[in-house]
Amino acid sequence: MKAAYYERQGKASEVLSLGELPVSQPGAGEVRVRIYASGLNPSDIKARTGFSGPPNFPLVIPHQDGAGVIDAVGAGVAPTRIGERVWLFEAQYRRAFGTAAEYAVVPAQQAVHLSDNVSYEVGACLGVPALTAHRCLFADGDIRGRAVLINGGAGAVGTAAILLAKWAGAWVATTISTPAQADAARRAGADLVIDRGSEDVAAIVKAKTAQRGVDRIVDVSLQENLQTDMQCLAYGGTISAYAMKAAGDEAQIPMLEAMIAGCSIRFVYIYTVPAAAKSAAISAISECLADGAYRPTIGLKLPLDAIVAAHEAQESGQVIGKIIIKVAADS
Repeated sequence: MKAAYYERQGKASEVLSLGELPVSQPGAGEVRVRIYASGLNPSDIKARTGFSGPPNFPLVIPHQDGAGVIDAVGAGVAPTRIGERVWLFEAQYRRAFGTAAEYAVVPAQQAVHLSDNVSYEVGACLGVPALTAHRCLFADGDIRGRAVLINGGAGAVGTAAILLAKWAGAWVATTISTPAQADAARRAGADLVIDRGSEDVAAIVKAKTAQRGVDRIVDVSLQENLQTDMQCLAYGGTISAYAMKAAGDEAQIPMLEAMIAGCSIRFVYIYTVPAAAKSAAISAISECLADGAYRPTIGLKLPLDAIVAAHEAQESGQVIGKIIIKVAADS
């Protein structure tokens, strides 16, 4: 099978290769998926560059997210799943081979049914962004009728959070830094879009919530935004942080202010979220898809042959929306 891979960590142009590798066979409880679309995430970059630590395997096919069709099953998996359209999550977590290839083998529960009316490209946008956004939004209960602030609403997780929060009945404010990001956030359905570079985020949020503040904050950079988050948060609210810029990042918490506000700070690393929470997220994401409410922004589509360009685009931070690798033409 054609696959992108690396055998050492480093710059995309120096370590990523494209070649032919053997097609893996599914073991007990596993399925093999013919990949049509592979989704790229910042965590894929962090794994390749060493941000997340040294590699556990001598050869790695990157990418956690993807979508395609099950073409083989292992022992214990119903043969009726062969031919099923699916989206994948955590395909390369604690495994050597991810979705940047013509085939990927994953545990059966990590291949989730994808309806015929949802494209493989959208399916490849789920995984890390949608599961992370769900955990940030719903870990502390229902958000219907609640107010939510999403810092970085044009990113993959930020967009997923807007889509899921609006589908769930929340009022959603988000921060952005460019007009193009503002357009993406509005397309996702944000009720209020704030330019964090030129506007007073806390003052606007408080004014729009009758000085009460928001119940949930989904934050891409807690270290940078914590002071503003505290000013925006309603009593008893929760801040969920899901990303960092550097491995040594630290945030100083204003403890007295946090105690008076009765706030919670939740850290979300999707790979270690409990299985029950992921199952609940998958159910909600599936409902959102079925309702036609999940419409992610796809910022760039490239063929597998352009894997280096895709990784460089992800690292540049200039692409608004998810980067998708088209592994095969849709059938």
